[in-house]
Amino acid sequence: MQEVPKGKLREGYTTGACATATTKAALTALITGEPQTESTIYLPVKRFATFQIENCEVTEQSATASTIKDAGDDPDATHRALIVSTVSWLDEPGIVLDGGIGVGRVTKDGLPVPVGEAAINPVPRRMIHETAEGVLKEFGITRGIKIVISVPAGEEIAKKTLNGRLGIIGGISILGTRGIVVPFSTAAYKASIIQAISVARASGCEHVVITTGGRSEKNAMKQFPQLSEEAFIEMGDFVGFTLKQCKKQGVKRVSMVGMMGKFSKVAMGIMMVHSKSAPVDFNFLAEVASRTGADAALVEEIRTANTASQVGDMMSSQGHLSFFEMLSDHCCLAALKEVDGGIDVDTTLYTMKGELLGKAGRKSGIN
Repeated sequence: MQEVPKGKLREGYTTGACATATTKAALTALITGEPQTESTIYLPVKRFATFQIENCEVTEQSATASTIKDAGDDPDATHRALIVSTVSWLDEPGIVLDGGIGVGRVTKDGLPVPVGEAAINPVPRRMIHETAEGVLKEFGITRGIKIVISVPAGEEIAKKTLNGRLGIIGGISILGTRGIVVPFSTAAYKASIIQAISVARASGCEHVVITTGGRSEKNAMKQFPQLSEEAFIEMGDFVGFTLKQCKKQGVKRVSMVGMMGKFSKVAMGIMMVHSKSAPVDFNFLAEVASRTGADAALVEEIRTANTASQVGDMMSSQGHLSFFEMLSDHCCLAALKEVDGGIDVDTTLYTMKGELLGKAGRKSGIN
């Protein structure tokens, strides 16, 4: 995860909120014949928000409105994306909602949207429907409408997201349960972990591989070439949370793949491994080194080391590979303790350059 900037962070708005605001503007323009310059909607967090409308065009049969998404200070892939809604009349009553260019289609089970439908999540769907119903009621309109949400740059933006792996093809998802984007939100990251595990399970994966980041994941994919892409889940710093979710969703085997920095914390039972949440304990690493045959001078050097990665270099250069096996075993034991057993766990440690340091595995019992 990225470092959080200092000072008070500015909130932004979700793609779901933007899509709702542009739908209200387009529908109002379609009914009145007047292009709209702004749109005010009620958010799920129980407050109003006003969006500037970039462009609004009206014909007799349809109207299109767009806004530029502002994600505030969050490092969001969709920040500054143009979100567009086109509303057109239907002969039949009712509201039909679909995705256009740059909004992905769901192709795999395990997501909150059925296969074949546009990747517009349940809360944004409800927001768009309720807002459109409110406008139709306000103007006394009984005609049916079709709403199409599109994101012109969506296909390109989606390459920076996990959508492809989740089976969302052709663009981004329209998301947001609150309407607002809280910068560097823990809840958003955890929600993405839950979703990734759900997709893995719906794809039939009983063995998943959890990693702390992209580099570890590349190593893991080489290590487990037989597993499908859905089985690989980036957990960031949320080790304990991810392990519990795996068990909760019925995963049988979890492989943890990572590097010295974060996994030397996991080995001690620390399950939130952000650099600021807990420092590396060099006394612990020195103790493990001593138990695996390091001499007194090397053990002392480890106590005063600068980084866990440096400790790894010291031990591997002197051929103490059992150190990494013991550390990996500690990780497995800590993981089993965290979830109270019930799953098989194995751990593999790699260097920053992708060289294997050591591994270990434990069956579902805790002992």
